[in-house]
Amino acid sequence: MKLTGVELRTIRLPLVAPFRTSFATQTDRQALLLRAVGTDTEGWGECVAMVDPRYSSEYAEGCADVLRRFLIPALAGREHLDAVAVAPALEPFRGHRMAKAALEMAVLDAELRDRGVPLARELGAVHDRVPCGVSVGIMNSVPELLDAVSGYLDAGYLRIKLKIEPGWDVEPVRAVRERFGDDLLLQVDANAAYTLADARHLVRLDPFDLLLMEQPLDEEDVLGHAELAKTVATPICLDESITSARSAAAAITLGACSIVNIKPGRVGGYLEARRIHDVCAAHGIPVWAGGMLETGLGRAANVALAALPGFTLPGDTSASDRYYRTDITEPFVLSEDGHLPVPTGPGLGVVPDQAALDEVTVQTEWISL
Repeated sequence: MKLTGVELRTIRLPLVAPFRTSFATQTDRQALLLRAVGTDTEGWGECVAMVDPRYSSEYAEGCADVLRRFLIPALAGREHLDAVAVAPALEPFRGHRMAKAALEMAVLDAELRDRGVPLARELGAVHDRVPCGVSVGIMNSVPELLDAVSGYLDAGYLRIKLKIEPGWDVEPVRAVRERFGDDLLLQVDANAAYTLADARHLVRLDPFDLLLMEQPLDEEDVLGHAELAKTVATPICLDESITSARSAAAAITLGACSIVNIKPGRVGGYLEARRIHDVCAAHGIPVWAGGMLETGLGRAANVALAALPGFTLPGDTSASDRYYRTDITEPFVLSEDGHLPVPTGPGLGVVPDQAALDEVTVQTEWISL
């Protein structure tokens, strides 16, 4: 395709309930969307950066700025642009993986729509539906947490992930395990809230037979995770620390993790996410698909990724109504047995509903090339 312009669109979607992690509480999702327009096709991308640089150093307005000033202009004038060419074209600009991922996603969607190929097939998917887990935020009380978990299990979710932080870890995990039994697939996510000095405390989670402990330490403390893995019996999963296939290989070699959470926005796009999947598969490391409160656009792409063979654990690919009363695309609905269907249409397999999109749009900007 030849890119003629890109629309940047900021939207704000209210969440059905506040979502609290160790670093922030969200009541809505302000997202940056991209619409890449070519001579004969167009495609959509979603930037997963948050409003504030808390989960990562990137934030939504910063992503919009680097896209506007550097990344989008770097693709100008290319007569035969495809998704594979995006990363090399953007390589001179360091970092900004979430912004790069959104632009690559939009170009990839446009390219695949033009070719009539579903994203899942392009990535190498082997499943037509994927098992789903749900991420449960930090609550005000244990009874409130138990009610929330009960509701998600009744809805059909196959795995529960509890957000934890110092002061909210052992007791809520114990309460959930005692209430729902040993058969519940249960894991925790600290979002880097602990240090290696907390190792003996984190050992107290071992008796609860967790699937994994996700990102307990700082994202740069890979060696610390390797040391922690020698102390705790619970498998260590890395999230924020994994930014590329190279970093995944290094973490695995160091013994810093035995499971990897793959978030395409965090690693620079779906093509790099596939490379991480391949690296992990070669080392016998299971992977699962993380989530960043995506709209139906990002959710469609994540479900397609989660259909690859190495994704052997239920991901955070929840149904649309987990977060939003009304999504901007046709909603993803959880089946009775806890699965979501993999989109089969070309590209992402979904498009925004224009009326729903306009209702939540905060601002738009057209960048002509």
